[in-house]
Amino acid sequence: MRNIINNLLLAVCTCIGFISCEESKEIPKSLNGTWKSLGSGWVLQIQDSTEYTLFDVTEISCLKNRTAELSEMLGDLQLQNDTLALTKGVMTYRFVRDENALRQCATPHSTSEQKNTLFNFEVFAETVNEHYAFFELNGIQWDALYAAQKDKIIRDTTQVNLYQVIDETLTLLNDNHAYLEATDEVYEALEAQETEASTEEDSRETLPEYGDLQIASMVAKSHMEEELTEDAKLIRWGKMSENLGYVQIMTMWLHADLDIPQALIDQNGFVDAYVETFHNMYEGDYIKQEAKAVATVMEKVMNDLRSLDAIVLDVRFNGGGQDAVSYAILKHFVGEKVHIANQKLRYGNQFSPPLELYLEGVTKPFLKPVYVLTSPQTGSAAEAFSMATLALPHFKRIGSATSGAMSTALEKTLPNGWSFAISNEINLDLKGNVYENIGIPVDYDLQYPKDRQEFFRHVANDLEKDKKTILAAIEALQAP
Repeated sequence: MRNIINNLLLAVCTCIGFISCEESKEIPKSLNGTWKSLGSGWVLQIQDSTEYTLFDVTEISCLKNRTAELSEMLGDLQLQNDTLALTKGVMTYRFVRDENALRQCATPHSTSEQKNTLFNFEVFAETVNEHYAFFELNGIQWDALYAAQKDKIIRDTTQVNLYQVIDETLTLLNDNHAYLEATDEVYEALEAQETEASTEEDSRETLPEYGDLQIASMVAKSHMEEELTEDAKLIRWGKMSENLGYVQIMTMWLHADLDIPQALIDQNGFVDAYVETFHNMYEGDYIKQEAKAVATVMEKVMNDLRSLDAIVLDVRFNGGGQDAVSYAILKHFVGEKVHIANQKLRYGNQFSPPLELYLEGVTKPFLKPVYVLTSPQTGSAAEAFSMATLALPHFKRIGSATSGAMSTALEKTLPNGWSFAISNEINLDLKGNVYENIGIPVDYDLQYPKDRQEFFRHVANDLEKDKKTILAAIEALQAP
């Protein structure tokens, strides 16, 4: 029975490794073995063509990331010239054979080592050393920074201090996509250390504060003369005027139906339950579900707005999510496959070969003028959205430059179980420009405040003015 399964899997691998089974009868080498990523610090071990294990590996550590049936990722693998390509969303990660790549895994980390604060810091630091993409851009002298931060761990080996030092290091790296997640016990201890000054009542006037979705909803309700939204919560659309469509995209994630148990939602809230659910999934499948859900909504959007003279796409309050969601939206404005950007990953003292990114296009594209609204709160996948529009001549950008957090976060786990992420990817437009830290520029600058709440209040305090300003910008861009 196992031989039958192996033969079937080999046949599938043969087909996906080449343009078609009919065009080439050459059988690729077996997927079995140990594969090292060109960037990302992953080692993929495939056994018996049925199961795989993904490891996070540095020069000093080896931690198991995921073990599952090979079938869950098989459709995302391509084997060509002894290079294995794994596609997740819009990203393709390349792996090469390296039977010595798991040498760090020969001896599992002991329980005491996993808990050791200095060892955890060293694993974090080595990950940064091997994969952080912006040392040069941000003027980071890593050797000096590493030595200074390590000394702080040596002087105070508590878990709270470990958290504070790593958190401070990420801040000093000026990493726009970094994060650190510890345990509840650590956060409780940190809270207990707050000074009395931080808890004193502020006598100054309290200004209103808004959430991203809250301000987005206010804008959508105000700016649409006729709302056409149907069966969607995070994408709203309608008419801004008789011949001008308006589409507000609130996020580039949270769109998929992940069949989350209601009990988990009741316990943790929807967003945390959503995150917990997709973290237990194979990432490639999760991203596909996000893109598929958005594609369904966009069919409705375009059916309603296709006949109009122009469309506004508002991503001013969109903090990001999945690049695949951005591309699933933008493909409705492209008639044929178009090259829109390039990416490369850092590992060691080099970068991976450039990966060209494309929009596939649709049969009935909207090729009339499109105006994208951006702000300093437009981040991550919403910036990938904005960068892609630089390659589309019928698009113009209005508002202010995006946040400048362009890199996909490389997510890792420390030996003690904490999670963290750093930026290891460089995004480039077709001219080779990098927009990390500075953001995607606009064609018509409305000079929005950079502070989050100041910008939200700027919009909320006069919604009618916000709309009029947008319409005036469109009119100015249309002028000969």
